[in-house]
Amino acid sequence: MKPSRILSVTVRGLRLQCTHWGRDDAPLLIMLHGWGDAGASFQFVVDALRHDWHVVAPDWRGFGGSDWADGGYWFPDYLADLDALLTELSSEAPVNLVGHSMGGNIACLYAGIRPRRVASVVAIDAFGLADRPADEAPGRYEKWLNSLSATPPWRQYDSVEALAERLRWRNPRLDVARSMFLAGVLGKPCEAGVTLSADPAHQRVNPVLYRRAEAEACWRRARAPVMWIEPEDESLRRELGVDAAQIANAKACFSNFREHLIADAGHNLHHDVPEQVARLIEDFVLAARETGRD
Repeated sequence: MKPSRILSVTVRGLRLQCTHWGRDDAPLLIMLHGWGDAGASFQFVVDALRHDWHVVAPDWRGFGGSDWADGGYWFPDYLADLDALLTELSSEAPVNLVGHSMGGNIACLYAGIRPRRVASVVAIDAFGLADRPADEAPGRYEKWLNSLSATPPWRQYDSVEALAERLRWRNPRLDVARSMFLAGVLGKPCEAGVTLSADPAHQRVNPVLYRRAEAEACWRRARAPVMWIEPEDESLRRELGVDAAQIANAKACFSNFREHLIADAGHNLHHDVPEQVARLIEDFVLAARETGRD
């Protein structure tokens, strides 16, 4: 494995843990993890990169080794945290963003909100959520209020090996070595053995309904080239209720868009097929950099 180092930066009053790989003077590549994950889990992709990069993968607030937020978690805070982090890492030059799932959605939104700050975006299985009808709002708010006083802790495991076995159960494509690495990244010691390091408050339902039209308005302002890397298996899209028309509308929002489908992979493509993901990232980012110089 390529060596990494852990550094922390204080962003908007919270300490965010960031995993760094490569030389500080190498081209910067920001990798943004998804819900329930942590930045260090991009290790497999970083190992497969052929060129020199300074890769920085932050743990979002309340995940991995970053501080927990006392007031709960709101999606706009991730955008603000990213904005502040990029000021620390690259105050002037546009950045290359790679994001998985939630991280990819944040990257795509940010590319439209701050179009001059983004050089390219690679979104890994990050196609947004289904639009929700307004009449769901009362029940959603009630469910959220109830969760504030009764947020359960994460499940506890006897050992890191037991957590790794659970990760393999959720994703059969993981081998023992990778699942053990991920268990070490995602877990922390507890009284019974090991539990997840993330804040249990992330289990609370979001009381704010997803408005896909707002996401599309942001996507349409993006000027950087955008690439989606998707599994051929569309089961997650179907589970989330994102139909073909919504996907087509999303793709049409980006003025410079391409897509790559990968066979025999699930939602966590950066774990399942990191070599293919790394090749696609590098080819795309390097091409975007050359085009930007023209």
